[in-house]
Amino acid sequence: MPDRGGGTGPSGPRIRVGRPSRRARTLLMTLGVLAVLGMAFVMFAGFWTDWLWFRSVHYSSVFTTTLWTKIGLFLVFGLLMALAVGLNIWLAYRLRPPLSAMSLEQQSLDRYRMGLAPFKKWVLLAVTALIGLIAGASASGQWRTWLMWVNGVQFGEKDPQFQLDVAFYAFDLPWYRFLLAFGFAATVLSLIAAALTHYLYGGLRITSPGARATAAATGHLSVLLGVFVSLKAVAYWLDRYGLAVKSSDFKATGNWTGLRYVDANAYLPAKTILFCIAVICAALFFATLWRRTWQLPVIGFGLMVLSAILIGGLYPAIVQKFQVQPNEQAKEAPYIQKNIDATRKAYAIDSAKAEDYSGKSTVKAKDQLRTDADTAASYRLIDPNVVSPTFQQLEQKRKYYQFPLTLDVDRYSGKDTVVGLRELNIKGIPKRNWINDHFTYTHGYGAIMATGTQTDANGSPVFTEQGLPTTGMLPKYEQRIYYGEKTDQYSIVGGPQKELDYEDNGEKTTSYQGNSGVSLSNTFNRAAYAVAFSEPQILYSGAIGDGSRILYNRTPKERVEAVAPWLTIDGDAYPAVVDGRIQWIVDAYTTTNGYPYASRTTLGESTADALTVGNQQRAVVAQQNQVNYIRNSVKATVDAYDGTVTLYQWDTQDPVLKTWMKAFPGTVKERSAIKPDLLAHLRYPQDMFKVQRELLTRYHVQDPAQFYSGSDAWQVPDDPTNKEGNAVPPYYLSIKMPGDTSQRFSLTTTFTPNGRPNLGAFMAVDADADSKDYGRIRLLSVTEDVPGPEQVQNKLNSLPSVATFVRDMKGADSDIIYGNLLTVPLDGGFLYVEPVYAQGRNAQYPLLKKVAVSYVDADQPKGDTTKDTTVFEDNLTAALNAVFGVRGAEPPATQPPGTKPPAQPTTNDAALKQAIADAQKAFDDGEAALQKQDWAAYGKAQEALQDALQRAAEAGAKLQTGPGGTGGTKPTPQASPSATPSTSATPSTSATPSTSATPSASASPGSR
Repeated sequence: MPDRGGGTGPSGPRIRVGRPSRRARTLLMTLGVLAVLGMAFVMFAGFWTDWLWFRSVHYSSVFTTTLWTKIGLFLVFGLLMALAVGLNIWLAYRLRPPLSAMSLEQQSLDRYRMGLAPFKKWVLLAVTALIGLIAGASASGQWRTWLMWVNGVQFGEKDPQFQLDVAFYAFDLPWYRFLLAFGFAATVLSLIAAALTHYLYGGLRITSPGARATAAATGHLSVLLGVFVSLKAVAYWLDRYGLAVKSSDFKATGNWTGLRYVDANAYLPAKTILFCIAVICAALFFATLWRRTWQLPVIGFGLMVLSAILIGGLYPAIVQKFQVQPNEQAKEAPYIQKNIDATRKAYAIDSAKAEDYSGKSTVKAKDQLRTDADTAASYRLIDPNVVSPTFQQLEQKRKYYQFPLTLDVDRYSGKDTVVGLRELNIKGIPKRNWINDHFTYTHGYGAIMATGTQTDANGSPVFTEQGLPTTGMLPKYEQRIYYGEKTDQYSIVGGPQKELDYEDNGEKTTSYQGNSGVSLSNTFNRAAYAVAFSEPQILYSGAIGDGSRILYNRTPKERVEAVAPWLTIDGDAYPAVVDGRIQWIVDAYTTTNGYPYASRTTLGESTADALTVGNQQRAVVAQQNQVNYIRNSVKATVDAYDGTVTLYQWDTQDPVLKTWMKAFPGTVKERSAIKPDLLAHLRYPQDMFKVQRELLTRYHVQDPAQFYSGSDAWQVPDDPTNKEGNAVPPYYLSIKMPGDTSQRFSLTTTFTPNGRPNLGAFMAVDADADSKDYGRIRLLSVTEDVPGPEQVQNKLNSLPSVATFVRDMKGADSDIIYGNLLTVPLDGGFLYVEPVYAQGRNAQYPLLKKVAVSYVDADQPKGDTTKDTTVFEDNLTAALNAVFGVRGAEPPATQPPGTKPPAQPTTNDAALKQAIADAQKAFDDGEAALQKQDWAAYGKAQEALQDALQRAAEAGAKLQTGPGGTGGTKPTPQASPSATPSTSATPSTSATPSTSATPSASASPGSR
């Protein structure tokens, strides 16, 4: 008898194997449940923290609308796909033959059928569920397409071929194509699943004798093939409309969108014929339900394939070869015109008309050119792309602060001003740990500003707002910066842990008082964020308590993208101090790639320039987002202290924005809600401008024949100050265009003819949102041969004075940095102005040392050195004087010993010298007051200085015209060199000493 108990047996001790004990089973079950709950909580944590964040920024409707749309699409299309596939599997099973043929093929399949029989319901559910999940997940990604289709607003514009509203192509056609693609996928998967089921259960045979398919299988599969061919017929019909937004290569334009001659006269009728053939072929497949034969459907399908090859492929090729190519320009002219009109309208450049600008000076008098140069522009010598190290060195104050590599240009008190925020630099924290990184060092401090047109005597910017905390021209404002372009880590604020505010003769601490962020007062939220951020200390740290809030998604771009995922965000947010708060201003675009006939462009490529590649100083918009319609439809603001995001409707006519406003009601405020203080800082966006200038290189031509030839195509020149060979960036500049009576804050750029270095055109757009002409594009097409930016830069580099300067700087172990090469139309010619900086090895920042100026005039007489001249001087005043051959104010000459003293001055001569002496005294008084920070005395000194300069100018003018003189030689007005504190300020007249109108420390004490 075998041993049934424990103990030992003949073969030795037995090991008893049985089920685990109840305690072990309970433990394993508990661990399994906890593991499932843990995984569920991890998945839930991401959802919950997203919901908390959207609620904290008061855009919960965006979260819920997007969520329910995705869930709805997932369920509807997932169920439809599962039902379609599952129903056909079930139907194929029901239509199986009662007895299978006795063959080796069927005998081998019997094993699979028998093995599957006990689990067939579960297999059916598993297969359909898996397919449904995949289809539902794919469909949920189409939430934008669905919302645009269901909320679409009419454009009020019709395409020239089919006379359908543009909304059909922008909103309807993408949704119809998705439905068609879903239908194809469902049909193909159902066909495959049904065929496999029929084969498994004997409805289809490959090697068995007799018929290859039962009548039931034939009918079932024929219906599915009929559905497939029917969908193909629908596809042919939609393809007709798709021709209006089809992209193709065309040698006249490169990237072409819309119908060409061969599309309208070959492809369009071919698609109609193929549609009819497909409908007939589908009917033949459906007819097999009665005829039970494949003969006619197969013949019909073969004819459809042959027709697609002959009618859809060969015939258009013949038309292109024998009708179009022999006279392509004439054949394509009407379609080129449609493309030109649609492209110009889609990119909002339809109002840009190229004006002829000869490049020949209309003013011959040197004095008049010099005078006009003073008012032609506010020459911004402080290059925001160069002086960031200067801001960093002079105004960083602490290593845990930083400035962006590229600063911004704005307007304050009517002047172009360079602005940078002193943001938090997490890498500069003295001692890195979790508490310091996320609790103690939480924010930056202050907006630093400098006048764009002036430097001090050393070549440093003249700061109008500086210090820590900042003081200067601005009234009192909230200086703490919790949200910024460089703030990409989370912070926990407002709880028991104090934050470092700033250091000024000791540490100042603060505690966040804003309503931003998500509360961590309850354990559940802390646990969710501990999981979401993979930081367990959030759950149990004693530094978190009542009032603690977590701040994240802190860059302006992140916040706007999150609350408005249907917008394309500009690559450069810029700060402005508005109503006592620092506001980040973010330009946002609505786009589509469904505008008929409008050529497409890739935004990432169109917006790339010398500032976006290599050192990555600026981001670019939506790197691979290809569009053929764009509008700067939204201006957004992000409060730097509490992170509040506000969206304003800017383009009130944009149908794409109206569509999204219907989909997300209440998220975008009306344009009338923009306050005047904010409006004063809004500007034309750079990325929109760069896209438009890229299109205008070709689409400034509106004649089809000229457009086809490409003879007048332009190109955006490479930045001559950048060795990488990237496109020159556009520049903000207050400028007076031909015909204007005053300067306008503008965004400017230059063009050169395609393949040539000379200047082809100049483009400027009114960038001041306060202006009634905001957005007006001016194009000056240069008709004569005028040197372009690269030629001017080469000429500058060849000057002996430049070579000497470079040699001296290199000898002093300094690097030369060329600033922005500004181009300004002036009296028929062009004035180029370029600041030149030097940066020593020991000095950590560049200083403005020289100014290069060139005036180019296509009508330069041979031997005339007053035009087409490039000069290299110490400051702008001297450079403008030199380039126009006008003698400016010079220091008095020292009389050699024994020289006869000059004759007694005339009355006007005496008045001029007295005025200059008064100016010198006023300047000295101002400098003394500036050192003492006595703003009242400084203001009086400035008033006295302006009065003395005015008297000097009047006396100088009288000396030149001769009144009150004694008939002797009219002396040249002279001034002491110390009367020129600014190296770059633009004088009011050529005889007026240049002064800095803004103190280098700060402005009136009343501002603080």
